[in-house]
Amino acid sequence: YMTFDRGRPLHVFDAAKVKGNLVVRRAKQGETLLALDGKIYGLDETICVIADDNGVESLAGIMGGEVSGCSEATTDVLIESALWNEINIAQTGRKLGINSDARYRFERGIDPAFMVPGLDLATKLVMDLCGGTTSEAVVVGKSYGEDRIIDFPLTETNRLAGIDVPLTEARRILNHLGFTVAGSGPVVKIAVPSWRADVHGKADIVEEIVRIVGVDRVPLTPFDRGDAPRKPVLTSLQLRTRRAKRALATRGLVETVNWSFVSKPQAELFGGGQATLSLSNPIAADLSDMRPSLVPGLAAASQRNADRGTGDVALFEVGQIFRGDKPESQFMAASGVRRGLASSQGAGRHWSGANVADVFDAKADALAVLIAAGASPNALQIVSGGPNWLHPGRSGTIQIGPQNILGHFGELHPRALEALGIDTPLMAFEVVLDRIPDAKAKPTRAKPQLELSTFQPVSRDFAFIVDRKVKAGDIVRFAQGIDRKLISGVSVFDVYQGKGIDDDKKSIGIAVTLQP
Repeated sequence: YMTFDRGRPLHVFDAAKVKGNLVVRRAKQGETLLALDGKIYGLDETICVIADDNGVESLAGIMGGEVSGCSEATTDVLIESALWNEINIAQTGRKLGINSDARYRFERGIDPAFMVPGLDLATKLVMDLCGGTTSEAVVVGKSYGEDRIIDFPLTETNRLAGIDVPLTEARRILNHLGFTVAGSGPVVKIAVPSWRADVHGKADIVEEIVRIVGVDRVPLTPFDRGDAPRKPVLTSLQLRTRRAKRALATRGLVETVNWSFVSKPQAELFGGGQATLSLSNPIAADLSDMRPSLVPGLAAASQRNADRGTGDVALFEVGQIFRGDKPESQFMAASGVRRGLASSQGAGRHWSGANVADVFDAKADALAVLIAAGASPNALQIVSGGPNWLHPGRSGTIQIGPQNILGHFGELHPRALEALGIDTPLMAFEVVLDRIPDAKAKPTRAKPQLELSTFQPVSRDFAFIVDRKVKAGDIVRFAQGIDRKLISGVSVFDVYQGKGIDDDKKSIGIAVTLQP
């Protein structure tokens, strides 16, 4: 009751269980305490305790001990009301992992002048409820805090808030809030009430005055932006991150936020697992390494959804991945997974038909992210194959030349599915946003003038019989490079293998759009 109603934490000892005098001291290395929560805590020299001849009986300002605690057989009690150092209480609570009502109040500061009155009030409550006789209160040390006097210039309110508050009004406001104002000159002395542990300086006094006068009276003052052009608020990587999230959400994927840690086997499977990326104090055995990829977390999230009856899910995450312990080995990546019937055409079953998510959905997701993040569509190259956690025949790599690999897409390898505990095929992609080349700087933020060709576009179809090893993407890039001023677009519309063509050949049809 005293803690919640009056903000005055106390502790009550069973006086018969206390041996000798109670003293406040630092704990000794190796000492332990069986606390009132039933747990045993190991102590060290940084922890302040209350002890008797038997040893530690209470954690100062946090929690009492079970040995000296009260029970139904208690007849004599000893009530302790004390003032503790806020920093020490906070450090002890964090070190031992204890969140008690006493700690919550002591580490934020309580009224030092209410220590003795709080003890008297608690004693009266015991007498009223239980009866008995009281002893004299024993006070050790100062029973009150330090007086806080602030020299406050009357112009300070105008300097910080832009409001002119007369002394009479400021005095009336502060007096009603418990402050005492002395003086009438340009600088007055203000005594801070003992229960206001949050007031330390002149700015705090201004805040007290302004919140009563009204924030609406603070004048609107625009910042001087100068004559120089405005600098962008967000970096290019921050803009890419936002655009990537928006693009994936538009394609029907749901954003998730997973742990930045994975298990050691998962880290090794996805290209990590180095000793430099292992945590010295992991929060769990299966979260021991920094993640080299976002895919393990997304795959686990999809399986958890499936275990709860929602198997057709499409999830994405945009976050950091760690390929090393140096800053240059940490990247911002965008990844996504599609499971079951969660295709880009719509998720779930329907009487008109349903589409199973496939490799091309993952490919489209990856391309949509890269294009939204600023990559040039014409510069992107797609080659078959990917890392060993993707199926070798159902995966691809997106790159800008062989030296700049932007990401991968495809179906997870059966070995990876087994290691992740996934019971169905899973389509995934991952692209690294840091590797997208920066766009050329524009001389102005204004959009360029729209220039349209005066000629109508003309489309022509071409078919080529080539070896089966020839990639369609190579033909597309070759056609685009013939005359970039004349050719505005090239796309593949047909790939044929079979009757009428040699077994080691195939026919690739492309549509070329001409518009100078």
